[in-house]
Amino acid sequence: MLSNFFSKNKLSQIEVDAESEKTIRAFLDDYRSESFPFGLVNIAQTINFVQTKKQLVINMELPFPCDGELLDIAEQLTTLVEQQVNFDVQYQVQPIRQHQIKGVKNIIAVSSGKGGVGKSTTAVNLAYGLIAEGCHVGILDADIYGPSIPTMLGRKGAKPTSTDGKFMTPLEVNGLAAMSLGFLVDDADATVWRGPMASRAFSQLLNETDWPDVDYLIVDMPPGTGDIQLTLAQQVPVAGAVVITTPQDIALADAIKGMAMFEQVKLPVLGIIENMSYHLCENCGHQSHLFGQGGGKRIADNANTQLLGQLPLDIRIREDADSGSCAINENSTGELALQYRKLARNVAAQLFYQLDMRSPTTAEVVEVKN
Repeated sequence: MLSNFFSKNKLSQIEVDAESEKTIRAFLDDYRSESFPFGLVNIAQTINFVQTKKQLVINMELPFPCDGELLDIAEQLTTLVEQQVNFDVQYQVQPIRQHQIKGVKNIIAVSSGKGGVGKSTTAVNLAYGLIAEGCHVGILDADIYGPSIPTMLGRKGAKPTSTDGKFMTPLEVNGLAAMSLGFLVDDADATVWRGPMASRAFSQLLNETDWPDVDYLIVDMPPGTGDIQLTLAQQVPVAGAVVITTPQDIALADAIKGMAMFEQVKLPVLGIIENMSYHLCENCGHQSHLFGQGGGKRIADNANTQLLGQLPLDIRIREDADSGSCAINENSTGELALQYRKLARNVAAQLFYQLDMRSPTTAEVVEVKN
């Protein structure tokens, strides 16, 4: 989360300039964006101003992480009132669904109807994007048959430890708590299991890991819509799911099947992520839609859900995945990093708007007196 400017400047507070506060409040009242369709002020639990000699600090409590957008807003306000403006924000992420998994607030499933659409790569970058936006995150590799998270995190061959002999301690990689069957089973030992065995293995990974306090646990689901996917969707207390697809017709058809699977088990779909949406030429910047165009938006509209983001086909994403690095960790303000951070904000925002009781979309119960 953003730095606590208030505590650092507690001794040097002065009276807030009334005109600056009025201007800022008017700006915030009118502010709308993809993450804040109902406005920023409308979802803030608290908001107040602190003036120091060097800056004006806006203290807020918000229900989902959005550091990147707040930094952009702060820059606009700095120009508007001609003095340095910063946010001091506390994120109050609340559990959407009750469960018994200690330390975990919300579980978000990342799924795809078919393999090869970049599901695991997107899951890892989504997790790091949420961290960059200001919250605590874990990732669980549910792809029992082909766990790829260890490679993507650069921890291939690493083994988890245990402090009590009962619960495994997840590996910590650049602030991300991670667990995968790939940390327990060598690559040479093929996991050729039937559905019930795979389901039990995943259940152990989820329930027998000593998760730290995380706001979101990203679960990288196995591709497809078969028995194991249905079983996992039914057994895991998932708050919401996102579906990864490419614009290609065959991938879109499988993504529709994936959404139908979640509907069957009454699991909310937060939205669609269109991966490999376009290729950006390194020389001229021209966008080429190699796998088609507009498919993700079309199936999102047909399913009455959100298009959460459109990610490019970029060689750097593939290189990072193979080398165990991440664009967000290498350069948090780079072009690719900003796209993943925006995607992360959209996912967290949709979880709040669609399912949180504090959301402005939540219907109010009104008592009618006769």
